[in-house]
Amino acid sequence: MSARRAVKTVAIVVVVAVDGAVVAVAIGADTSGAQAPTLQRTDLPNGLTVLSESVPGARSVAFGAWVRAATLHERPEQMGVSHLLEHMVFKGTRTRTAQQIALALETLGGSLDAYTEREHTSYQARVLDEHLPEAASVIGELIFEPLLRQADLTLERKVILEEISMVDDTPDDIIFDVHNRAVWGDHPHGFPILGTRATVKALSVADLHDLHERAYHPGRLVVAASGRVEHDQLLEVLHNTGWSTRARGDMTPFPLDPVEAAGPHAEHVSRKDIAQTHIVLGSQGIAFGDSRRYAFALLDMLIGGGMSSRLFQKVREELGLAYSVQTFSSSYADTGAHGVYLASAPDTAQEALDAVRDVLRDVAANGLSEADLAAGKRQLRGQLVLSMEGVSSRMYRAALTALYGEPYRSIDELKALVDAIDLEHVRDVAREFFDPDRQILVSLGPKAVR
Repeated sequence: MSARRAVKTVAIVVVVAVDGAVVAVAIGADTSGAQAPTLQRTDLPNGLTVLSESVPGARSVAFGAWVRAATLHERPEQMGVSHLLEHMVFKGTRTRTAQQIALALETLGGSLDAYTEREHTSYQARVLDEHLPEAASVIGELIFEPLLRQADLTLERKVILEEISMVDDTPDDIIFDVHNRAVWGDHPHGFPILGTRATVKALSVADLHDLHERAYHPGRLVVAASGRVEHDQLLEVLHNTGWSTRARGDMTPFPLDPVEAAGPHAEHVSRKDIAQTHIVLGSQGIAFGDSRRYAFALLDMLIGGGMSSRLFQKVREELGLAYSVQTFSSSYADTGAHGVYLASAPDTAQEALDAVRDVLRDVAANGLSEADLAAGKRQLRGQLVLSMEGVSSRMYRAALTALYGEPYRSIDELKALVDAIDLEHVRDVAREFFDPDRQILVSLGPKAVR
């Protein structure tokens, strides 16, 4: 039997002032001798937050910008405006046409993407390290200099309506919108990110300009890069591409309504034109900064996180009642959502749901055994380490330190947090979040379940 060498990680944070900017450098020192990636942060005078993590051995760079405005900040009559603006910036900027935007990075072998979430709208690129200036230039223009023309809105509105139709034709997408609405009601957490047909048709160029002026400026932006990049190099690139000279912008807080989840109940949406009943059983979940989130993640993984999970083994492998059965979870600054999704034939959907409830009820009542907890820790540690292998995942993790005030942790520190999970933590989380009698049931299909 080989002896495992003890590894100690020391986190050092140094704060200095450089040319009027505040620079915080987080260094993870791994005494095992391996070269540990470091996270560096600079808060520029105009409010722009810049983070980078140099990854030894990488030949590419993931570069992204997060706007602190999205669905959560929308009014009901403007539902979908954040997502529409995300689309519209690609229709043309001060110096690039829509086609030139599409070609700018793809012809270099890179990629460019954007997405709208509940709390943030993100623009991201993946390029070879020598093409970082091009990535910063393109994304900078998308964020700061979109044309937002009426003719483009007329065209892109049709695209969004087609996207809504695509979701309407995809029941395993619709069911999650139904669940969000059931949990959060009229709160923006319950809004569909795409908006509705009525709201998208009513949105105007003035609505887009208003959101752009309120949110798309350095004071509301976080930039993160990971891979073959040095922090000073990144700051120079941002300066040369105009990011550091933009005005801070209006920092008036967006009004946010208090959030409160609905109590347990059941809802059904009748659809006679589909072959399965789609089901979500879920409720309010863990907020991003909740100290219980590692215990929650471990339980979520063991219950429905893969082929070895209890739900997959019970519902699919043992009973043959569903092709797909899995858990899901999302965490936000103020709350979270989680649950179980499955789809089954109308005549077997109730049996499948009962089997899911049996698994959840057992975990909620009994927690985990010592053996299951140990196995879960091994699996979760492995997932955490493997997720850090890619530069894109590291970029996203770097951004989270600013978006949620998340402390930067080395891999060894993350593994230590997993190792600290004990049976009591698991029991408490299981009783609060996985008891099926405390969850909301929504179904979509030819036949309701209960």
